[in-house]
Amino acid sequence: MSRSTRTHTRSVLIQQNIGFSILISLGWTTEFLDLAHILYGASSGFEWSRVIARTFVVCLIWLFVHFTTRRLLDRLYYLEDFLRICSWCRKVDHHGQWLTMEQYFGAKFNTETSHGICPECSRVQIEKFEAQSRRK
Repeated sequence: MSRSTRTHTRSVLIQQNIGFSILISLGWTTEFLDLAHILYGASSGFEWSRVIARTFVVCLIWLFVHFTTRRLLDRLYYLEDFLRICSWCRKVDHHGQWLTMEQYFGAKFNTETSHGICPECSRVQIEKFEAQSRRK
């Protein structure tokens, strides 16, 4: 994973952590200010069991969301690193632009390309040529 990817993942998780911290803080503030009694007529007074139970539930959800988000972001960045190649024409997707292999290597790596033939394709072509020669 690249440095910018790790930074972006960390940024998303930090924002998520801030959100859950605010939820927990609001739960404790609500209990300290006795807002349940003021707004809804609930029993008056600070109830440790209620605020601790609420904090525990939010922390469990926080852990689940944190690890799920981290796993999803890791998978997303892993998949983004794949080079997309058209199955039909073999063009390469480079920032939303479909380039031939030659254009891609020129744009991405600043290299010139040349054409050749691999050993397997060479063997197949020789066999085809020999089969055509025998037919004539």
